[in-house]
Amino acid sequence: MKLIFATQNIGKAKEVKAIFANTSIDIISLYDLGNNIDIEEHGKTFSENAFIKAQTVYDIYREPVAADDSGLSIDQLDGRPGVYSARYAGVNCTYEDNNLKVINELKALSEPHKAKFISCAVFYDGKNKIEAFGELHGKIILEQRGMHGFGYDPIFIPDGYNQTISEMDFEEKNKISHRAQSFNLLKEKLLDL
Repeated sequence: MKLIFATQNIGKAKEVKAIFANTSIDIISLYDLGNNIDIEEHGKTFSENAFIKAQTVYDIYREPVAADDSGLSIDQLDGRPGVYSARYAGVNCTYEDNNLKVINELKALSEPHKAKFISCAVFYDGKNKIEAFGELHGKIILEQRGMHGFGYDPIFIPDGYNQTISEMDFEEKNKISHRAQSFNLLKEKLLDL
């Protein structure tokens, strides 16, 4: 089955393609298709935003679509940045801007800065909607470390590790990440159809 992955993010596309490698499901991202559509994520939950993306892309291509919405939830910030993770520091912000905003907000608070990454992956084919969730628990540090990954990876250390996700290699990250968890669950559900 051909499955369009509703993302322009090359890093996300690489992760998800690796998860579906050696299956009967062929992942094609919006980046691969050269489509740079701007989807307004106005949902209040990761699930709502993932479905908005999946439905929008399905309406364009009329092909089965997978989409996800994910973000960072920090206990001491009452779950922020949450669904606003990608644009936490404002419209057109960079990953660096978002990381610095989080660091600045946590500076005056006592450690540890417990947090979790959350991912909701959704499949939609015009009739069927299937969801899967993943979480990666850890803590935020107040300095950026590592050269791999994207988003909040340079300031997030998963429980049981002493490296940030940005200090891990791709294969290690893809074994434990919240996105890997949600898409592995989604893969199992799709292969059972």
